[in-house]
Amino acid sequence: MYGRVDLPKYYNACRQMRNMFPKVQGPAIRRAGTKYVAAQVSSAAAGRVVPFEFGVTQAYILLFENNNFRVFKDNGIVAGPVDVTTTYATADLPTLQFAQSADTLYVVHPSYPPRKITRTSHTSWSITTISFQDGPYLPENVTATTLTPSGGSYAPGDTPTVTASAVTGINDDTVFQATDVGRTLRIWTGSAWAWGTIASRSSTTVVTVTVAGTVSFPRSAQTRWRLGSWSDTTGYPRTVTFFQDRLCFGGEASQRIDMSASGNYETFNPSQSDATVNDDDAIGITLNANNVNVIRWMTDDEKALIVGTVGGEWLVRASTLGEALTPSNVQATRSSAHGSANVAPVKADVATLFVQRAGFKLHEHAYVFEADAFRSPNLSLFAEEITRSTSGGITQMAFQKEPDRIVWGLRADGRLAGMTYERDQEVVGWHLHTLGGDSDANGTPAVIESIAVIPSADGSRDELWMTVRRYINGATVRYVEYLEEPLDDNGDQEDAFYVDCGLTYDGSAVTTVSGATHLIGETVTVLADGATHPDVTVDGSGNVVLERAASVVQVGYAQTWVLETMNLEAGAADGAAQSRTKRINRATIRVHRSLGAQAGPNASTLTDIPDLMFRAPATAMDAATPLFSGDVVVTWPGGYETDGRVYVTGSQPLPVNIQAIVSHVVTQPR
Repeated sequence: MYGRVDLPKYYNACRQMRNMFPKVQGPAIRRAGTKYVAAQVSSAAAGRVVPFEFGVTQAYILLFENNNFRVFKDNGIVAGPVDVTTTYATADLPTLQFAQSADTLYVVHPSYPPRKITRTSHTSWSITTISFQDGPYLPENVTATTLTPSGGSYAPGDTPTVTASAVTGINDDTVFQATDVGRTLRIWTGSAWAWGTIASRSSTTVVTVTVAGTVSFPRSAQTRWRLGSWSDTTGYPRTVTFFQDRLCFGGEASQRIDMSASGNYETFNPSQSDATVNDDDAIGITLNANNVNVIRWMTDDEKALIVGTVGGEWLVRASTLGEALTPSNVQATRSSAHGSANVAPVKADVATLFVQRAGFKLHEHAYVFEADAFRSPNLSLFAEEITRSTSGGITQMAFQKEPDRIVWGLRADGRLAGMTYERDQEVVGWHLHTLGGDSDANGTPAVIESIAVIPSADGSRDELWMTVRRYINGATVRYVEYLEEPLDDNGDQEDAFYVDCGLTYDGSAVTTVSGATHLIGETVTVLADGATHPDVTVDGSGNVVLERAASVVQVGYAQTWVLETMNLEAGAADGAAQSRTKRINRATIRVHRSLGAQAGPNASTLTDIPDLMFRAPATAMDAATPLFSGDVVVTWPGGYETDGRVYVTGSQPLPVNIQAIVSHVVTQPR
């Protein structure tokens, strides 16, 4: 895109923006640092952070690890700690999907029956397998195979046997399997539907069924019967969401979607026992496509249930405009054919943002009034390199609404691709972020392994939480951290937090800060009472010894930020300025409450920006150099060249807000 000076976006773009992000209003802001919360229960394998938002001021993070999850709240571990045993192994964690209703979080994975996590109090949590009522079921039998129960009247809990006359129609003609145990079964009695759950398998054609209702099983052979949709034989749902007060599951190795009875999330009866189908009964539908495309995700929208499959995106809605979805008016239509990756989408206002099948493109799926249809443009078209890495594309997403609207995408290489997103203002601005610190002995940057967003404890902003793999004191460790907010106009300079994996000391003036045991042996950067301090090595007890006493101290890894403009296009007397020899004489950089920066034509030719690096004569020697607002003029260290770029960078633990860059340039005629 470097040659596309014909595009208006060229003049609003950057060649690179690293560890910074664009505000909707225009400035480029340095991101804040990440604050250390705790180590994972085990550092042996990657964990996953999952949001649990009971209310704006009652938001939790659930840290899933191998066969366990731990509960976090208010930027720390819930006292106890609160640990809950699960059956989800480390390899299962990336494939888990969730849907929440009040204090219940529904969990699905294609290898396990659906479960629910229930919060009964701040410190009381549990996970249980859901006992679904009367379904969901596959379509009714259309073969000649009959099922004959050992007839009689049975109370709930009784276990009659059921004998099949043939194997046709059962598990794709492969007969009853031992893995059918736990599967629901519905049989017509001649006047009503009876149902139960397969309790055991005696042979390929004989099973016992635990009766779940009071309807008597028939004494004669019946051709009308239905097997449950889910089992160890057929697999389990891989995605879950709510839509029009129904709990919806989809993707058990097929294109089938099952929706609960209205308002009754764990009941899936396709009809009443007398075969009457009511509007509030459960709904089952299969997406009709030429190829079988596994469902990757589902999400609700005011217009439809949006379904992302490997082969395209679908809309499931009522066939009659304005009506609620019912078993008699449901329809599914393909909306687009991009294909979706196995990454849960995010909702941003009225749009659904999803990752295309290869993992590199981010699409915006939204209703367009003028076309009376959904459209899904590629939001990463002008910044395709941001979502790509040699390890792969986007693997997770999260949406931060406050204070800045940013869609965060976790790349396969452990970096964060951010997109400032405000569709009403036509703002789509990409940026890339790398955490300070190493992930191995070779100096590879720290690797982010999972992300999630929840409201802060006071509800004033959203926090991006993450699990991070680091290499510290000769060992691999995994930490839980969250992204702090940039210093705002009302913030004190001493509270600026621009270190990664960091902690804050706030108390009486001291020369030794303790408690950094998670950084033993590491060289850290320090901000002491708002002033930079020489780097320090954390000692074996987790202490940081300062050269001078300070009462507010920020300690953590340094991070480097970069803002580089596009090749200058100021025009020339006889055409464009591209490829022409030019010289920047000086640059004026407008900043707001900023400190600590250098500028130049590239990373190897930089000069200090005086007002952003050094104290003014009027500043007392025992006070921090104050943050600067205004225009700073940089005498340019470069010479004649053809690019004409401005490269601004820094790594001191201080805020930076760049509002404008104005280059004073002379372009040669050729």
